[in-house]
Amino acid sequence: MAKHSFGDGSYDGNYIEAELKKFQVGGASPTDATQFVFLHSGGTGNGSIPGSSASSAHNTDDEDSDNSKAALSYKDRRREAHTAAEQKRRDAIKRGYDELQSIVPTCSQTETLGPTKLSKATVLQRSIDYIQFLVGQKRKQEDELDSLRKEVMALKIMKANYEHIVKTHQNQPVHGQNQVSDSAKFQVFKQIMDSLFQTFNANISVANFAELSACVFSWLEEYCKPQTLREVALGILRKTNEQLANH
Repeated sequence: MAKHSFGDGSYDGNYIEAELKKFQVGGASPTDATQFVFLHSGGTGNGSIPGSSASSAHNTDDEDSDNSKAALSYKDRRREAHTAAEQKRRDAIKRGYDELQSIVPTCSQTETLGPTKLSKATVLQRSIDYIQFLVGQKRKQEDELDSLRKEVMALKIMKANYEHIVKTHQNQPVHGQNQVSDSAKFQVFKQIMDSLFQTFNANISVANFAELSACVFSWLEEYCKPQTLREVALGILRKTNEQLANH
């Protein structure tokens, strides 16, 4: 009797006939034998039901292929997005360095042998030096501005004082009516000096320095006392006032 292997999904014809005979001898119907054959047959061999296991395996392979393609597509999109973001970042950095090199005078100046490409470290260092220079200039200008403000404030104070003086003189009564001329003032001064010189000349000896020194002190004590000078000045002022009134 031929042996049957149930693992490979196939079956032997002689084995089936022998089993059928057993069923016939034992009173079993052919239908039961057929059911027995189908019960012992594999689901993936020649005796399997069409469209069962083979179809499911085919569908599973298609789904795995679709999932693999979708995973690869997601990775590709992610890699492309990362590459684009990195390129955008590099472009922004390059534009920043180009703008610094065009703005900073020490970076935009050309060398004697022609324009040369500066390294990023050089551009940054020159930019730092230029910013420090601008900070120093700003501090210097602020100091000058503060000094000018103080000067303006002092000038305003002086202006206010002069305006106050002018207003005070303008508000004085009879201002300018009895104003004495410069010639009249000079005449008063001249008469006082003439009076003093007359007494000086009459009492001072110039024979030698010792007599001059002694005579000067005596003259000062006698003719230059405050009361004496006051009387002389009052007499001259009365005389000058009478002359001005007559004119």
